[in-house]
Amino acid sequence: MTKDIITSSPRRIAILGSTGSIGTQALDIISENNGRFQVSVLAAGSNAELLIKQCKLFRPRVAIIADKSRYAEVRDALSGRDIEVYSGADAMCCAVERDDVDVVLTATIGYSGLAPTVRAIKAGKDIALANKETLVVAGELIERLLKESKSKIYPVDSEHSAIYQCLVGEDMSNVTKLIITASGGPFRTLSRKEMTSVTVKDALMHPNWQMGAKITVDSSTMMNKAFEIIEARWLFGVPVEKIEAVVHPQSIIHSMVQFADGAVKAQLGIPDMHLPICYALGYGERIPSSRRVLTVADYASMTFEMPDEERFPCLTLARYALKAGGTAACTINAANEVAVSSFLHGELKYIDIFNVITSTLERADMIMNPGYDDYVAVNTQARSIASEVIQKFR
Repeated sequence: MTKDIITSSPRRIAILGSTGSIGTQALDIISENNGRFQVSVLAAGSNAELLIKQCKLFRPRVAIIADKSRYAEVRDALSGRDIEVYSGADAMCCAVERDDVDVVLTATIGYSGLAPTVRAIKAGKDIALANKETLVVAGELIERLLKESKSKIYPVDSEHSAIYQCLVGEDMSNVTKLIITASGGPFRTLSRKEMTSVTVKDALMHPNWQMGAKITVDSSTMMNKAFEIIEARWLFGVPVEKIEAVVHPQSIIHSMVQFADGAVKAQLGIPDMHLPICYALGYGERIPSSRRVLTVADYASMTFEMPDEERFPCLTLARYALKAGGTAACTINAANEVAVSSFLHGELKYIDIFNVITSTLERADMIMNPGYDDYVAVNTQARSIASEVIQKFR
């Protein structure tokens, strides 16, 4: 899914989720590399204030605020600046098809990234993929679409970027295992019983990474790692039997690849997303950076342990989804999004997130060889079922 093309003209970028963690860091990189990149589209969810500031600084052709209630605020603030302003999810789908867009950075949260990514691939745009749910929900569909398009996907997740970097120059037939590292999150040493009293504040205290609330909770349950296993299967074409997760509390080794001769290659770096974002936007070119880099002496001790699937059962859902196929992963993602949102709002116990997902799986439709409309229908159905299930746990 990757290629190495370096162009002399600025690479024109559409950033979906410009006000989030990945989006703001991407704009940092763009500002540090004047002339290499050009912002064509900035799209945000509801943070109108930050979107307006970004547009004034980077002067994109198009600004999009998904929250339609904030449209007038953004439009008025950018009046007279030669920036087209739109609102709604459909506007994002249209914007990625523009002629002045070369690459789409999909940094939106959850299922919302699927539709614009599909449209971008059909339009032949390259994708810097930070929205892992696109491949989790519809990896089979994305794989089919890529075969019919000139689009290429460049992974932004630090784990998948690490694997991609380790695979440069290698023959995939020699790969015996992809090893995805996990920090273990804030509850790595807690017993299952102790997890029954976990609070929202506890779950949001990640030891190494600064991320949004939803992905931080997913990291604590290891659902994020389950999703990364699914994503790796579709990104690199490796069967699930050759993908495993290992807990590495220091978060310095971002992932590893084992080869037929027994060699293991690893990519190391500080727990920071600037490097993988830059590597993706640069199509695999190593762009010099003045940011803090890893000093091996600072991390003389690095440890590893196998994850405990009894304490973190969400991790088991990766293999279930890939073996079941069809819309199983779509259902898991939808139920997880609803369950995590309910937990963050104080409506569901942390320990019950997994139970909501499995209960939803038991009731949701299972469609094999799904098309786009099937994913949409199952996503809607699973969210409705999950909401009903949650009522039983209150």
